[in-house]
Amino acid sequence: MVLIRVRLPRVSVETTSDEVAQEKPPADKAGWASGASLWIVVGIVGACLLLRGQISGRLDSPAFLDFATRFVSVMVQATPFLVFGVLISAAISAFVPASALQRLLPENKALAVPVAGAAGVILPGCECASVPISGSLIRRGIAPAAALTFLLAAPAINPVVLVSTAVAFPNRPDMVIGRLVASFAVAVIMGWLWLRFGKAEWLTMGRRTPHDHDGENKVATFRDAMQHDFLHAGGFLVIGAAIAAAFSTFVPKDIVDTLADNWILAVLALVLLAFLVAICSEADAFVAASFVGFSDTAKLAFMVVGPAVDVKLASMQAGVFGSKFAMRFAPVTLVVATLSAVIVGWVLL
Repeated sequence: MVLIRVRLPRVSVETTSDEVAQEKPPADKAGWASGASLWIVVGIVGACLLLRGQISGRLDSPAFLDFATRFVSVMVQATPFLVFGVLISAAISAFVPASALQRLLPENKALAVPVAGAAGVILPGCECASVPISGSLIRRGIAPAAALTFLLAAPAINPVVLVSTAVAFPNRPDMVIGRLVASFAVAVIMGWLWLRFGKAEWLTMGRRTPHDHDGENKVATFRDAMQHDFLHAGGFLVIGAAIAAAFSTFVPKDIVDTLADNWILAVLALVLLAFLVAICSEADAFVAASFVGFSDTAKLAFMVVGPAVDVKLASMQAGVFGSKFAMRFAPVTLVVATLSAVIVGWVLL
């Protein structure tokens, strides 16, 4: 018997800075967020049922009636825009191929960034859809800088958001223009920053979501995406509206006046609230308008920061792109969004 040893040559594969590391998908770090809002609402309802004896005696108080009026007002105004935005986002996820955006982008990557930002008007989507759609775009070969620009622009400058802002702030076109300019600037700046400083190893493509529809039944994808986004965004809208109503009703007036009278504290307070509450962009203008006494710049910061970065988006980014990406992208986005809103507010408002 003759043994023949064959030495195979090693083949080295070099990756460019624009390629994305396709590693084993990490654990679903954002899984908790997919049903968090629904379980929070269920928990609140359950607590109300258990404490109905203690609660019932206080339902006729003037403070509670004021709270209920503010809460219902925000919900009634915001819900139609939320539903319409979810329908459009789900339809785009299911029926618009990634190649539609790819055909719009020029080969020059620096120029592709603002073009991808402008595509947010043409191909809108809510925050729940923007993260997985951007992940799908990267997997299909679109430059990460352009895909991330689209991620930030689509939920912030789409027609539904701009119309809802105009309704929430009647006879205030400067608020609509300010939101458009500031949000577009955030998307483009973050895209250029990624193009200059981003590294391929920071991106580790993870889990699939209802918004990934490669070769799947498009009607089923539309149904799943719509159900996912409505439950997810609707729960956060309920929480956000309740917090806004409680802030306006129960927080002592001297504390509110202290925050509102100091423009730095006012901006920081609403930026922090936008990050924590995680309201869908189609409805956040009505919550912002409810903060009577705060400056227009602070309200603008609330509307610019929320669609760009919040706890929900940061967790979704960790699940789709990996924790290395989220730990770098989310804090920088928060700083850029805040500065952009302050500068635009100082110039326009």
